[in-house]
Amino acid sequence: MSRIGKMPIPLSNQAKIEITDTDITVTGPKGVLQQSLTPQVTITEQDGVVTVQRIDDTKKAKAMHGLYRVLVSNMVEGVTKGFTRKLEIAGVGYRAEIKNEFLALTLGYSHMIYFKAPDEITIQ
Repeated sequence: MSRIGKMPIPLSNQAKIEITDTDITVTGPKGVLQQSLTPQVTITEQDGVVTVQRIDDTKKAKAMHGLYRVLVSNMVEGVTKGFTRKLEIAGVGYRAEIKNEFLALTLGYSHMIYFKAPDEITIQ
């Protein structure tokens, strides 16, 4: 059995999970995430713990077992805590600043690069 795939996924009180034959939907305070399922794995939720099991021991089923366990775990984390990415800009004269709703990057080009973040992303 896959070492990663056999680990149970704890569900927080904030996350709700809906499992059908073809897809899985995780809902939480940060949003809703949906993932289609492959027939090689089955996902069950019992007593606030989600488990992923494979239906046979083929090479593809073993690969899907670990993959779907990590996908579901990331979905639960994403809808409850959200994800944070901290970027570090290194170099003389390189900098980033927030101008209105744009991220203004000075990266050594002859001009500044303006990046508009999607509505669901917060830049600080």
